[in-house]
Amino acid sequence: MRTVSIQVIGRVQGVFFRKYTRDAALKYGLTGFVKNQKDGSVYIEVSGSEAAIAEFEKWCYKGSPGSKVEQVKSQQIPEKQFSGFDIRYGNN
Repeated sequence: MRTVSIQVIGRVQGVFFRKYTRDAALKYGLTGFVKNQKDGSVYIEVSGSEAAIAEFEKWCYKGSPGSKVEQVKSQQIPEKQFSGFDIRYGNN
């Protein structure tokens, strides 16, 4: 089990990116959250198996149908326990 933070940069707000991110995370059995950032990017934290996170990170490069992902930055962070996968609202 590990936890990573992911920042997705590009046209990722206003294109249902958070909803599709939640769907993808649940598909891969991951827990965590996704939220919009003030700079126009999307921030994600996910916990799960190494293999599931690797597949999820590949998905992040594709994103939602209306998105145009330019860059994905991922880094391991201290392990966190989440109960489910949440969409967080507001630009933090």
